[in-house]
Amino acid sequence: MVEGKAAIGTKAVWAGEKEVLVHHSTQVPVMVGVAYTYEDVDEWYEVAIGKRPGHIYGRNTNPTVQAFEDKVKGLEGAEAATSFSTGMAAISNSLYTFLRPGDRVVSIKDTYGGTNKIFTEFLPQINVETTLVATGDHDAMEQEIAKGCKIVYLETPTNPTIKITDIERMVQAARAVGAIVMVDNTFATPINQHPISLGADLVVHSATKFLGGHADALGGVVCGRKELVEQVYHYREINGASLDPWSAYLLLRGMKTLKLRVKQQEKSAMAIAEFLQTEELVESVFYPGLAAHPHHDIAKKQMDGFGGMLSFSLKGGMEAAKILLPALQYAHRAANLGAVETTYGPARTTSHVECTAEERKAMGIPDGLIRISAGIEDTEDLVEDLKQAFDVLS
Repeated sequence: MVEGKAAIGTKAVWAGEKEVLVHHSTQVPVMVGVAYTYEDVDEWYEVAIGKRPGHIYGRNTNPTVQAFEDKVKGLEGAEAATSFSTGMAAISNSLYTFLRPGDRVVSIKDTYGGTNKIFTEFLPQINVETTLVATGDHDAMEQEIAKGCKIVYLETPTNPTIKITDIERMVQAARAVGAIVMVDNTFATPINQHPISLGADLVVHSATKFLGGHADALGGVVCGRKELVEQVYHYREINGASLDPWSAYLLLRGMKTLKLRVKQQEKSAMAIAEFLQTEELVESVFYPGLAAHPHHDIAKKQMDGFGGMLSFSLKGGMEAAKILLPALQYAHRAANLGAVETTYGPARTTSHVECTAEERKAMGIPDGLIRISAGIEDTEDLVEDLKQAFDVLS
């Protein structure tokens, strides 16, 4: 294990790997075996019931997958971690682990579209009450939490409006009623934000995004307090949304450059945001690094950098977007984020494609809102590319 004193960039390279290296290899192996054999039946039984370390069956655990989990655990400063086949599997499994009919969840209105669907469609079907508060209205959220709830679920920064919630403040409110605090840290990454150090109980990532960073592997992970993660693991091992070892290997490989990628991405995101503020065809710019952002002070307090995600709304709405986006040269127009390549996409076809136009409007998402995931290209090229695209739009 990497010592706790190591800086986060060093942990991104080394954490979780040494324990599973074999044959003097410098890289974690892809262990594709489904089952593990034991000569000693008693040893086999003790591994099966968790009395000693080891692996029994691929749906439960796997050495390559474990290395990925241990790396995330190290970066987030968590006691334990368990992984999933996708980010939404991590979110849904974690919620369903703890929620029962009659329970209540308090969250924000601006969560990712899939998460929002769980709150508005699926949880009500099992008689779980969900209360969604306007993101950034901390007084209203404290009032709702004080009424009692099982889970306080936060996403900060939000997808795609890049709003910020004060994690420490919500943790204090949750503690008063004995609620579990879950934080989706996908946008911030462990490079920019550490919810556990701010008091969160569980942290969730869509590992598909920044952690993997290369848009070639699906995965999700939850980490945090050991007694809670063990319950989530048990739910996942029975319900079966396991991370496969090849994806775990790709995510591990991607995480080695996480700090380098994020630092370049947030540099470009800030430059793009500053340019967009000067463009007359832009209605609004959403990036917490801007002093004009309504939650800038909270972001400064709880984040170590403002991340590689931003969004903006165009005058002319979707019709203008249909002209601007195809004119970009250094950008994918795709429903993904956090990759080494810059990606643009309207919320209506990416983060909130599951929602109706009316639902998006109610969440404060304009029809012409465009999400940008800054890549690792040279910052100057990305800004110039956007400038020439606006020339086309003009």
